[in-house]
Amino acid sequence: MTVTPRITVSDGRLAVRGRTVLTGVPDNVSAAHAAGAGLVDGAFVGAHAAEPKSHHVFTFGTLRDCRFLCLFRFKLWWMTQRMGVSGRDVPLETQFMLLEVPPTGADNNSGDDDDAADAPLYVVMLPLLEGQFRAALQGNDRDELEICIESGDKAVQTEQGAHMVYLHAGDNPFAAITAAVKAAEKHLQSFHHRDKKKLPSFLDWFGWCTWDAFYTDVTAAGVKDGLRSLSKGGAPPRFLIIDDGWQQIASEDDKPDNVAVQEGAQFASRLTGIKENAKFQANDSDGDDDAPGSGGLRRLVAETKSAHGVKQVYVWHAMAGYWGGVAVPPSSPSMERYEPALAYPVQSPGVTGNQPDIVADSLSVLGLGLVHPRRVRDFYGELHAYLASCGVDGVKVDVQNIIETLGAGHGGRVAITRAYQRALEASVARSFPDNGCISCMCHNTDMLYSARQIAVVRASDDYYPRDPASHTVHVASVAYNSVFLGEFMQPDWDMFHSLHPAAEYHGAARAIGGGPVYVSDKPGNHDFELLRKLVLPDGSVLRALLPGRPTRDCLFSDPARDGASLLKIWNLNKYGGVVGAFNCQGAGWCRVTKRTRVHDAAPGTLTGAVRAADVDALERVVGADADADGDRPWDGEAVVYAHRAGELVRLPRGAALPVTLGPLEYEVFHVCPLRDAAPGAAFAPVGLLDMFNAGGAVEGCEVRSGGDGGASATVALSVRGCGRFGAYCSRRPARCVLDSADVDFGYDAGTGLVTVDLPVPEQELYRWTLEILV
Repeated sequence: MTVTPRITVSDGRLAVRGRTVLTGVPDNVSAAHAAGAGLVDGAFVGAHAAEPKSHHVFTFGTLRDCRFLCLFRFKLWWMTQRMGVSGRDVPLETQFMLLEVPPTGADNNSGDDDDAADAPLYVVMLPLLEGQFRAALQGNDRDELEICIESGDKAVQTEQGAHMVYLHAGDNPFAAITAAVKAAEKHLQSFHHRDKKKLPSFLDWFGWCTWDAFYTDVTAAGVKDGLRSLSKGGAPPRFLIIDDGWQQIASEDDKPDNVAVQEGAQFASRLTGIKENAKFQANDSDGDDDAPGSGGLRRLVAETKSAHGVKQVYVWHAMAGYWGGVAVPPSSPSMERYEPALAYPVQSPGVTGNQPDIVADSLSVLGLGLVHPRRVRDFYGELHAYLASCGVDGVKVDVQNIIETLGAGHGGRVAITRAYQRALEASVARSFPDNGCISCMCHNTDMLYSARQIAVVRASDDYYPRDPASHTVHVASVAYNSVFLGEFMQPDWDMFHSLHPAAEYHGAARAIGGGPVYVSDKPGNHDFELLRKLVLPDGSVLRALLPGRPTRDCLFSDPARDGASLLKIWNLNKYGGVVGAFNCQGAGWCRVTKRTRVHDAAPGTLTGAVRAADVDALERVVGADADADGDRPWDGEAVVYAHRAGELVRLPRGAALPVTLGPLEYEVFHVCPLRDAAPGAAFAPVGLLDMFNAGGAVEGCEVRSGGDGGASATVALSVRGCGRFGAYCSRRPARCVLDSADVDFGYDAGTGLVTVDLPVPEQELYRWTLEILV
C-alpha cells in the first residue's frame, strides 16, 4: 500500500500536513519519508554540498511567525531553553526544537479530516548523528534556520548528510516528542529510550552528597559527620555520593598560579592512581576512628552501611579520570598501561559562539592526559572493579563533554564519545549491577544518541547556593531540559541545601520532578521541618512516576524572562497527578554578557491558573484504571489540594483554580480525579497532606460494594508512610478502618476533606491498609 507522506519538501517549501513551516528551502535540501508503522508523520531531512569538509552549515529554510521552544547548549556542558517565533531567535548549538504550527486556513490541503482547522500542530526537530558527524540547528539574522554538521576532526570529511534532522508531527506535543525519539532510536540503533532502561534503586531513597558541604576538602570523618547529623534529625540518608576530593591526583596539595580554580576544581590536575587518596587511606596506628583516613575507602563504605543505614554509595569521577585526565608517564608509571598522551581540547564554533568554557580554555594550553580510546575499557574496568571491591554501588561520571573536544586523530567527536560511552556502560554493567551510574556535564547529542544503558542524567547546570541569580534559572532549566532529556534518561535535579532562603522552592521542584532527592547540607545545617516534607522516617521518598515537564500551556512562554508567565510543571502519581507552580521571573542566561544574570531585581507578583488538564497524561491513566475496575469512564471532574494553602477544591470539568505567586514563591497542587464510590458519593484519594508530593503515598485504591444493593461501599486504600492522610468524599464516611482497627477521622463538610492520622511505621516501606466506608 502506498503511504502519502505528511512532511514534504517541494517548490522551496517544507510543509507538514499541508501547513507551511519553512519557506525558501534551497534545492540542495531534501526530505525522505520515515519508513515504518506509525511514521507517516515523520521524515528525515538531508542536504549536500559541492565539496567535502569537516564542518558544514546548510541553509534549511526561512522560519517566521511560528512559536517554538529551543533547547541549546549555552555552555560546553549544559543546555537551557529559549523561546522564539522566527529563525533569528534560534541559538547556536540547538539540539532540540518543538514548533507550534498555527492553522493556515485554505493553505491546509492535507486532506486529513481529523486535522481540526483551528487546532495547533506540533512539529519536533531532532538534529541527529550520521556516521562520524553530529548535527545541530542554529539561526541567522535573515530568519533562516541552518543545519550545522561537524566531525571535530579535520581529517574526517563529507559533502553530504542524508539523515541529518528528523522531523515528526503530532497533535499532542509530548506524544510527538516520544514518537520522534523512538523513531530516531529505530533509525540510529545506537541508543535506547528511557522506558527500556533499568532505573537504579537509589532513586527511591533520600540522599546526601558531599560536594557543597565540603567541596574537595571532603574526608572520611566529614562523611560520617554528615550522615550522623541528618539521621539524628529524622532524615536518614539512604544513598550517599562521595563527590570530588577522594581521588589521587597530581598537585593535590599544591595549587600553582597557572591553574584555573573554580569552586575547588583544579582543572589541570590529573589522576595518578585509581585508589583513594591519603585523606581516605587506612592509618597504620590504632588512632581515633574519626581521624582523617581511618580505615580506607572499603572500611568507610562498610561503616556507612552498617552504622548509618546507607543502602547505596556512589563516588565521583570525571569521564577522563579527573578534570585534567590522567597523569602522563613518566610522572605516574601506574597510568602507563592505559597509554595516555597529552591532548588539547578544540571546542566547536557553536560552543565558543555561546560561551567559551574556562575548563576547556585552560586545558587547551596545559593539555589533558587522555587515556587512549583502545585502552579506556581497561581503565574503567579496573577503576570500577576496585570501587566495587570496596563496596561502592555506583559512580557519578562528570565532565563528560570534554571528550567531544578531543576527537582529532581519533576519528572525530562522535567516534571518540561513542568509544568512551560504550566502555563506560560495559564497565558499569560488570561492576555495578543495579545500573549504578549518574551521567553529568553531558548535554551533547553525541552522548545521548550513544547511551544504551545509563538511565539517570543530571538535567541542568549546577545548584549554586551562593548565586542569587541561579535558583529560578535552575528550576526552569531542568523542567524544560527534561522535555528532551527525559526521553533518554530519568532527569536528576541535582543536590540542594535544606537550610537556605530558596530551600522550599528547590525542595518542592525536586519532589515533583520524578528524579532523586538529595541534599548537600553541611553537618549541623539542616531544616528538618522542610526535609519531613520530602523524606519518610525510613529514608524513602515519594517519587513521582515520570520526568517532570512544563505543562502544555507553558511550552512556548518564557517564565524566566517575559515578566508575565508562571512556570507550571506536571507529573503523575499512580492515582492522580501533581502540578507545581513556580514564579521563576527575574534571571536567565544572557546572550550578550554570556552568563546567567539578574535582569529584573524586583520581579512582580504573578497570577495564573491550574486545571486538571494540566496533567497531560491524567485522562489516559485514569481512563485505563476505570475500565479495569469496571467503572464508567472519568468525566474530567477532579478535586485539587493546594499544599501551601492547605485547601481542597472540587473542580468541574474544564474549570480553573487561580494561583498568585510572588518572586521565588511556589505552590504544589495535587490533582485527584473523582470516581464513583456509591450512589451520591464521589471519592478521590489525595495522599499525605504534609508531604510535597502527597499523592505519591497512594499505592492502591479499590472500590468495593457494600453488599446492600450498592447503597454503600468501601474504598480500600494502600498507603505508604505516616502523617496526615487526606481524601475527598462527597458525604461523611460511616467509619474508617486502619489495618483492621477502627480509627478516628476528621471530616470537613464544607470541602469534603477526610483526614486520618497514620502513625510512624515500625517497618521500612510499611504500607497501611486504610478502608473508608461511605
